[in-house]
Amino acid sequence: MDYKQLHLDVLGPETGAPVLLLHGWGSNARLMHPVAAALADRYRVYNLDLPGHGLSPPPPEAWGVPEHAALVGQLLEERIGAPATIIGHSNGGRIALYMTSEPNPSPWIERLVLISPSGITPKRAWKYHVKKNLARALKAPFEILPKPLREFGLDWLRHSLVWRALGSSDYRALTGVMRQTFVKTVTCHLDDRVHRIAVPVLLFWGDHDEAISRRQMQVLEEAIPNAGLVILPNAGHYGYLDDPGTFIAATRHFLEHEDDNIVTTSAAPESSANP
Repeated sequence: MDYKQLHLDVLGPETGAPVLLLHGWGSNARLMHPVAAALADRYRVYNLDLPGHGLSPPPPEAWGVPEHAALVGQLLEERIGAPATIIGHSNGGRIALYMTSEPNPSPWIERLVLISPSGITPKRAWKYHVKKNLARALKAPFEILPKPLREFGLDWLRHSLVWRALGSSDYRALTGVMRQTFVKTVTCHLDDRVHRIAVPVLLFWGDHDEAISRRQMQVLEEAIPNAGLVILPNAGHYGYLDDPGTFIAATRHFLEHEDDNIVTTSAAPESSANP
């Protein structure tokens, strides 16, 4: 799959510093448009529909985070052609964290602004572990079959009502290649590699976020050498939409004060920062 197959909105002056927006799972570029519009007065903003989202076609086969990262890297190098800031929400943040924590990170990423990024292993409730063990038990009989029978049996199992009942609502809403892409994506955890991130990172988290915990954000804040966290009071998982004023003001400050220490930058919005 080539990045040229993806839907991409471009706003702002051609001479502006590039900013790439990556939305979360189940979202699209349309929901990131308020961010694009707010920054387009000064920045060249690229607002992307990731594969299988919005107006972009699904990937040709089940993809994980490495494949998404490679596609975004191709876009950065071939279309944008200059070091860019990535603004990533949720799974878009996971992709950005993956790219910048590679042993040889992309030279096309200058900074990260991440809103409730995925990628840090969550603490699971007991119900999750029950479902996981049941799913493992259901798969076990098929694993010992010869390959053609095994693949047929596992495919039948994945389409059964009991298997779908074990999955999340996001999983049940998906079909075909996007269902397996979802599984490969959400099981990609980056706990053991985010300490390698060398670019400045500004983190945002809404204190009413039920998808990403405060503990997950703290892991990122402490592991990434040059990271700061802005807490958005009364905001949820879509903090950039719930409190756009604080989000845009802090992001602008971060982008426009390149020599500032990230801790100082993250503390800029009064009463909303976590020092």
